[in-house]
Amino acid sequence: MLPVLVNLPFLKIYTFGVFLLLAFFWGSFMLWKYVLLTAYKEEDIFDSLFVSLIVGLFTSRLVYAMTHFKEFGFNVLRFILINGYPGLSLYGFLAGVTLALYLYFQYKKIKFREAIDYFIPAGFIALGFGKMGAFFAAVEVGTKTTIPLAMKYFGAAGLRHLTPLYESVFFFAGAFAAYKIVFAVRRNTYPKGAAGAFFCWYIAVILMIFDLLKDKRTMLTNQISLNLAVSGVLLLTFTAVFLYYFRSFIVNPFTKHGKSTVKNNHKKT
Repeated sequence: MLPVLVNLPFLKIYTFGVFLLLAFFWGSFMLWKYVLLTAYKEEDIFDSLFVSLIVGLFTSRLVYAMTHFKEFGFNVLRFILINGYPGLSLYGFLAGVTLALYLYFQYKKIKFREAIDYFIPAGFIALGFGKMGAFFAAVEVGTKTTIPLAMKYFGAAGLRHLTPLYESVFFFAGAFAAYKIVFAVRRNTYPKGAAGAFFCWYIAVILMIFDLLKDKRTMLTNQISLNLAVSGVLLLTFTAVFLYYFRSFIVNPFTKHGKSTVKNNHKKT
């Protein structure tokens, strides 16, 4: 693959860094488009975005260093020098971003459950570009496979799964689904916070499935990885949330939300 996009004597541009920049640009653009539909102040939303990204990057690095303590120890320089000692935790990043957004919204008297829905499609877009960058930069290497859709990585024996590319495709699909959910929330078809709950559930499913197709995993025990453990907890939790909030719709789709729709259709007729 292509870890370094531009390699000049005086300048070196990394492919993964370029895709992270694209993730930030398109994610911010999508968030701005959604904020225009609301009564929130743009400066409040984007201030919360910048603060949460800084906190997220710190917690992402911190979680990775803690789960690789033998490599990092208490050496602060190794923590800071990410080029020499690369590694970030996606769940650490998401946890830091969520915590920072929650605290910032509390400070600004903004309801977290309502505002977070508008961050979700943009978040999926950013994750899609990030995983695409991980694929082209060969940051994440898949496990060995014999299927036709595979490729050879430098320094890795045999043909490998295109794991980060798989994740990227599913994250972009998640962005489309979240877009539909956000507008369903605006029509009061779904309760507020539905997009946020969907994000947690969907992320758990994707990372749980594709974690098994990654060559290098952050292991908590000999058989359970960090992603697998966290995904399992999130999956059980938010499956219960969905069953609780949508139980009436699942049992009888013509009650509550559906009933009002049927009545309106009869009146129009």
